[in-house]
Amino acid sequence: MAPPPDLMLSIEDIKIAGSKKLPPMAREFYNSGSTTQITVTENTTAYNKYRLRPRVLVDVSTLNLSLNLFNQTFDFPLGISPTGIQAMAHPEGELATSRAAAKRNIPMAVSSFATYPVEEIVNAAREPNPPTPKAEQTPTPESSQPVGIELGRGGRGGHLIQLYTLRSRTLQTQILHRAESAGCKAIFLTADSPVLGVRYNELRNDFRTPPGLSWPMLNLSSEDIQAQTHDSGFMGANSDKHSWAREIPWLRSITNMEIWIKGVLTAEDVLLAREYGCDGVVVSNHGGRQLDGVLATVDALPECVRAAEGKIRVHVDGGIRSGVDVFKALALGAECCWIGRPVIWGLAYDGEKGVSRVLDILYDEFKRCMQLTGCRTLADITPAALARLCPDGTVARL
Repeated sequence: MAPPPDLMLSIEDIKIAGSKKLPPMAREFYNSGSTTQITVTENTTAYNKYRLRPRVLVDVSTLNLSLNLFNQTFDFPLGISPTGIQAMAHPEGELATSRAAAKRNIPMAVSSFATYPVEEIVNAAREPNPPTPKAEQTPTPESSQPVGIELGRGGRGGHLIQLYTLRSRTLQTQILHRAESAGCKAIFLTADSPVLGVRYNELRNDFRTPPGLSWPMLNLSSEDIQAQTHDSGFMGANSDKHSWAREIPWLRSITNMEIWIKGVLTAEDVLLAREYGCDGVVVSNHGGRQLDGVLATVDALPECVRAAEGKIRVHVDGGIRSGVDVFKALALGAECCWIGRPVIWGLAYDGEKGVSRVLDILYDEFKRCMQLTGCRTLADITPAALARLCPDGTVARL
């Protein structure tokens, strides 16, 4: 019997199917990186430099894939990166993503450029029968925000809030207080974006968020967004005067959430994150959308892990397209991996069901890779499980 034509077996299958459903401007916005696309491409291809070294005759009938993070236990070491304007891919946007993440029991980071309020995104994970959402959201004044959010009955999932260094401390404070009241456990401070990367596709297309969508966390209505270019809106909000000394102590003074630095690519910055008492770092290059030509994240990962010395948590995002990629990143020292574009492709393909399919594919591939390499727990995944391709074509153990 022939398989159904829409059988989604891999992330590549979902990328192709989801991308076909996106309007050209949205597809280019999501899929492209900055300038010549070197980094956005190498984020994925860099994983091909590593080969697996499986152990055999290991009893892998019982596995433990769970990860303890943010005072919760998640089903496996994967999270959903903060990805903005999700309602451009599917009307349910971040609400669908939140429900899928909760069902798979993995964490989700909420973008400051989300098209739904953080309160609704967090609560979506707890709704057994969610209502049909509306993509348009009207910004709510800070004074009328709820002090606390009912997290529902028996739901799972954990949420974080992604934050840029903004010119307005008032707006930053409002975002953080809303997120913490809603139940977010940590901040992903995106530190690699004092200005926006040069993205040719956005300039050529005069990219703007589609009419009807707003950015409620930034208090911007659809009309506000339409009145400016994407570039000017970003540049007008973000601060290029940020610094370690300016940002981290201030964040500590106003929130009890964990503070993670997202966008780290060097040992030097890992050491500074340790010095300033941050809870973790995410090795990331913004999906190749900021400075083109920087290190692929999996290539930057080993030096960051060495600099951490086990004294600060190290995660990674960018370019992960299979459960085997997750395994390789963990073998190189990452505690957890985060994905962005695959979620967008899943949304565009089939909303919440599409995101769930993405997460199920990655879970199943990762679990099977553990079994076929003889790893029963995450602690078993070490550099001994990998070899690296050398320039002369030979293969060498790490």
